[in-house]
Amino acid sequence: MASIMNKQFTKEDYIQFDKQHFMHPTSNLKQLQDDGPTFIFTEADGIYLTDIDGKKYIDSLSSLWNVNVGHGRTEIGDVAKEQIEKLAFTSAFSNWSHEPIIRLAKELTRWTPGDLNVTFFTSGGSEANDTAFKTVRHYWKINGRPEKKKIISRKQSYHGVAMGATSATGIPEFHTFTTSIAPDFYYVDSTIEALEEMIEKEGADTIAAFISEPVQGSGGVNLPADGYFKKVRELCDKHDILFIADEVICGFGRTGTNFGMENFGVTPDIITMAKGVTSGYAPLGGMIISERLHKELYEKTDGIFWHGYTYSGHPTAAAIAMKNLEIIEEENLIENVREVGAYMIEGFEWIKEQNECVIDAEGIGMLGAIRIARESDEVEPIGPKVVQEALTRGLICRSVVYGGQDTLAFAPPFITTKEQMDDIVTIIDDSMKAVV
Repeated sequence: MASIMNKQFTKEDYIQFDKQHFMHPTSNLKQLQDDGPTFIFTEADGIYLTDIDGKKYIDSLSSLWNVNVGHGRTEIGDVAKEQIEKLAFTSAFSNWSHEPIIRLAKELTRWTPGDLNVTFFTSGGSEANDTAFKTVRHYWKINGRPEKKKIISRKQSYHGVAMGATSATGIPEFHTFTTSIAPDFYYVDSTIEALEEMIEKEGADTIAAFISEPVQGSGGVNLPADGYFKKVRELCDKHDILFIADEVICGFGRTGTNFGMENFGVTPDIITMAKGVTSGYAPLGGMIISERLHKELYEKTDGIFWHGYTYSGHPTAAAIAMKNLEIIEEENLIENVREVGAYMIEGFEWIKEQNECVIDAEGIGMLGAIRIARESDEVEPIGPKVVQEALTRGLICRSVVYGGQDTLAFAPPFITTKEQMDDIVTIIDDSMKAVV
C-alpha cells in the first residue's frame, strides 16, 4: 500500500479525511460530521495563525495557553533537528539517563521557588497531576499513614483529563461526561472558610493534598481573594496536608513571575507544570517536588518507584524546553508580559466603559478576562457570539460559560506588542458592539 505522505489533496479532501478518520479532543463530534473542522491551519508566525484558505488570525489564547514564545521559532526547530539526529529518544526507566534531561532538570532549579528542585517528567499536564496524586498518596503510605489519600480541589478548577486529573477538576461538565470519576476527590468554593469546613468534615488525617491553580484558567481566569493562598499554606502546614500548585498554565512567566504562586507569597510542596516549559513545541510536563519530599521518597521507598511513562524524560522534548527557556530569558519576555499585560488590562477596562453588558475586566500578567452580565445558565450567553464575530474579523479568542458566567478569556503570546494588543482590543470592542 502506497504512502499518502507526498500526495496532493484539495481542501475538500482534507475535510472529508478529517471527518472520517480524526476524533477530535474536547469537541462536538456530531457538529464535526455536519460541518467539518472549524479550521484547517497550515502555518503560523509570531502571534498569527494562517488557515488553508490563506486567512490570517491573531491567536489571542496562545492556542491552548501554551505557545508563549510565539509561533514559527526556527531556532527551536534547529535545536530539535540537532537533537533528533544525535539522540531522538531513549528510556529513562531503570535509572537510565541522558544529557538533555539532566540539563533540563538542573535548569528548572533556576526557575522554581524555594527548594522545589527535583523533577519527575511527563508528556503533559494531565499526566503531571496524576503523577502528583499518586506520589502524595505513596508519600503518606511510606510514612505509615495510608488513610491520608483524599484530594481537595477548588470548584471551577481545571487539572486535566486523565483519570485522576479529571477527578480533581472542579468543572461539572467533565464529570457528567463519564462514569469514571475516581473516589476520594472533593471540591470546595474558593474561600478559606470552605476549605476549613471540608478539612473538619472529612478529617485532616484522611486528606493527602490540596491542589489549586494560582489563577484558574479554563474555569474563567479567576484570581484568588487577597491573602487566600497564604491562609491555605497555613492550613496545610497545620493539618499535615501537602499543597500542590497546578502551574500548567501559569508557569514560566504567564502571570509576570516565573511561577504563578510567587505573586501570592507562598511556596507549595509540589508544582505541576507543562505547556509553557516548551511553548507547545513538544509535549512535555512534570511534577517538581521539594528536596524534603524527595529525600523521604528515596529513603523510605522500598524497591522500585512503580510509576513512569514511556516519554518521562524525552531527550528531544528536553532540548526544546531548554531552548524555549533560553528565549524567554534572553528576550526578557517576562518583563514584556508585565508591561504589555498591564496594557491589555487597561484595554479591557476601556471595553468595559464602552459596553454596558461588561461587568468586569481583570487579569494578571498576560492572562486576562472580560466578564459579561449573565444571570444564570438559562440565559443565553453573549460571549460565544462575540467569539464567532471576532473570527470574521481575524481574531481567535475563547468563551467560558460554566456555572452561569459569561467570560471572554485571553492569554496572548509573550511576544505580543502594544500595537498588536490594540488590534485585539479593537476587534473585541467592534465584535461586541456588532452582536449586542
